[in-house]
Amino acid sequence: MKPKNAFMLMLTAFIWGTAFVAQSVGMDYLGPFTFNGIRSMIGGIALLPCIALLQKLNGKEKEKKENKKMLVAGGIACGLLLFSASSLQQYGIQYTSAGKAGFITAFYIVIVPVLGIFLRKKVGWKVWIAVVLALTGLYCLCITETFTIGKGDGFIFLCALVFSLHIMVIDYFSPKVDGVKMSCIQFFVCGLASLPFMFAFETPQISAVVDGIVPILYAGVLSCGVAYTLQIVGQKDMNPAIASLIMSMESCFSVLAGWIVLGERLSMKESAGCILMFAAIILAQLPEKKGGLQK
Repeated sequence: MKPKNAFMLMLTAFIWGTAFVAQSVGMDYLGPFTFNGIRSMIGGIALLPCIALLQKLNGKEKEKKENKKMLVAGGIACGLLLFSASSLQQYGIQYTSAGKAGFITAFYIVIVPVLGIFLRKKVGWKVWIAVVLALTGLYCLCITETFTIGKGDGFIFLCALVFSLHIMVIDYFSPKVDGVKMSCIQFFVCGLASLPFMFAFETPQISAVVDGIVPILYAGVLSCGVAYTLQIVGQKDMNPAIASLIMSMESCFSVLAGWIVLGERLSMKESAGCILMFAAIILAQLPEKKGGLQK
């Protein structure tokens, strides 16, 4: 595993964690389908100049036809999964607390290695211990009230399942295609998929978009354009179980951001949760004695 890839995924988690406020504020102005649709389109548009610049720097090399087909297939698959997961999350969070939503969403750190077993990806004992540590840390960070199962929790769990599939699909396609281009296609597919639901179930208004433009741009450019692209590039040649653990730091960063930026107090329980999560990430990345984790 390359340290560069781990850093990219850690940066992804940091952006997602700090962008949570923008997503929450954005929902004050727009419905979930409208918000996700617009921010996804912004994310795709933001990547177009990046792709043009990278092509100039790398030279205009002709891609093989099979790579183009793989690129489009990967972009469409990731886009549809991202649309499904984001919609389930945005809908579910309306009926549950933000803490529980964050905790249940992060269940992908368990689902991913389980799915990996069926795909013959070896998961070492250190990773399983790290998963338990991370889940314990997430519970300390996210669950502050009595844990009960409500209407929104089922949608959030489905969201975690779809996000797990999204991680596994990226694991399959990222070594074979240009990650930035696949990310760009992903956002346009996600945005287009949101359109029929946006007009069928919501009443999008230009004035509402203008009022919420700051959180929309933040979520579109940073959370979508930057973070999801870093995820695709960072997951290349990395065990998906370890990648999911690193990205689960999103919850930790969101709590730390509230402490540093907003002056929110960090309880002993939350502090312990942060320490457990950091310990889990370090443990998961320690090399195995015999051959290490294999893909």
